[in-house]
Amino acid sequence: MEGRNKVPIGVELVRRGLIDENDVSKAIEYQKEHPGRKLGDIINILGLCDSYSLIKAMGEILDEKAILLEPSDIAINVLDYISLDVAKQCMAVPFDIVNGRVRVCFADTFDKRAIDTVRLLLLNKGLTMERYITFATNIEEVLKFLEGKTSDKIENIRDVTTLIDNIIKNGIDKRASDIHIEPQDDVIRVRYRIDGELITVANIEKEKQNQIIGRLKAISNMHQEKQESQDGRILIYPDYNIRVSSQKNVYGEKFVLRLLKKNTDIQALNELGFKRNIMETRKIFNKRNSITIIAAPTGEGKTTSLYSIIDLLNSPNINITTIEDPVEIRINGLNQIEIGSKNTFSDSLRTVLRQDPDIILVGEIRDRETAEIAMQAGQTGHYVLSTIHTIDSIEVVTRLRKMGVSNYDIASTLAVSVSQRLVRKICKDCARQREFSNNEKNIINSIMNKYGINIDFSDKHTYEPQGCSKCNNTGFYGRTGVFEVLEIKEDMKELIINNASTIEIRKQAIKDGYKPLIVDGINKVLDGEITLDELNRKIIFY
Repeated sequence: MEGRNKVPIGVELVRRGLIDENDVSKAIEYQKEHPGRKLGDIINILGLCDSYSLIKAMGEILDEKAILLEPSDIAINVLDYISLDVAKQCMAVPFDIVNGRVRVCFADTFDKRAIDTVRLLLLNKGLTMERYITFATNIEEVLKFLEGKTSDKIENIRDVTTLIDNIIKNGIDKRASDIHIEPQDDVIRVRYRIDGELITVANIEKEKQNQIIGRLKAISNMHQEKQESQDGRILIYPDYNIRVSSQKNVYGEKFVLRLLKKNTDIQALNELGFKRNIMETRKIFNKRNSITIIAAPTGEGKTTSLYSIIDLLNSPNINITTIEDPVEIRINGLNQIEIGSKNTFSDSLRTVLRQDPDIILVGEIRDRETAEIAMQAGQTGHYVLSTIHTIDSIEVVTRLRKMGVSNYDIASTLAVSVSQRLVRKICKDCARQREFSNNEKNIINSIMNKYGINIDFSDKHTYEPQGCSKCNNTGFYGRTGVFEVLEIKEDMKELIINNASTIEIRKQAIKDGYKPLIVDGINKVLDGEITLDELNRKIIFY
């Protein structure tokens, strides 16, 4: 919260006699360690002024209606008006409604995007908005209170239809990618996977197990009687296509719901963490007569990267066909094929080759047959994009060899292999800035020096995760990709044809300018995007 006039907020508060210059100095020092906090909020946090007098003055300075918002001030069901996720992103809480005008508190009335987002959501419901301002800490306290109520509500709902609906809607609000509903010995555990981590959100009494299983099967279009593994879909939520998988265990049937948002905007590669300029990116991926493979373990964002590459290359004069299991995002201008029980990747790939494609995306190379057809496609004028499960980009060669692909086919067709991992990003709303420790500096230098990179720490700092309502008190919000790129150049082709070992290929790759995942990861640590501990948790190096 800063003043709309040109007079700094601290000066204005001193002029009004609410604080003195020493208080302003304390607030500025605090702000250096908490760059995401506004000065008005900091003065309140430090207790330098009576909260009621301060918020009243802030309202006058900003020419806004102001309130010291507390959970007891909320006279409506907030989630009837905006989702918890939107409330967190916009730092906004609807707290009352009078004559069709919804009173909404904001932490920052200069955030036009947040205000417009909430206003439009309310307009879609036929409502108008009356804007108020409060301290960010008050918004955070209310959001934490609402989160607690949501968790309690899940555990205490008696009607199973409403219970399942709340579990799914709450998962959507919390940005979950997956919902796990797991029968245990004495309860049914509900967990959300958020930013790659599983978080327990509720434990439901065991007596509801059969009803929950029945309801999930009904809305997923599964067979009620079967207790073997089944796959289904939930299509009753307008913005989501929810894939459902069931699996019998010793305590009953476990369900995993994958929340796939429809019409999701495809992110550009640099937004995913691929830090190359557009010319260099196009040079890497705009190929012909070859194959590009993205390698990583399950759940590390391979498909998302493939979509970003396709979006980069897509144009009206190119025929692009994708073969996927399943089609997760529909893209205008593409011919997208979903494989099922009656057709495999290899079957579909044979058919697609007769459809005059320029670029073919094969969701995954799983076997020798698919690998060989993909290689043939790459050798006959097509550009093939696919994924494979392996630990890094150099091991792609070994994996293809083990599938039975010849060294000649690998060397002549494989143009680029990319490996990636997803690492949780620091929540900038609550993280505390600090200097790198001597131990961290030694670890970073020992790694980067291997690749001829010297680090000057004089202008570098890192962050200590704290936890707030926005990040579910984890200290992390969202994920970014850590990448390595292996371009198959002439000397390496020769090595592959001669059946060189992985060690020999790696040595040549480094000569050719290859940098492993850890280098990109440390660069992101130095840029303040991720922490060294989080990187180490994903790529163990100390």
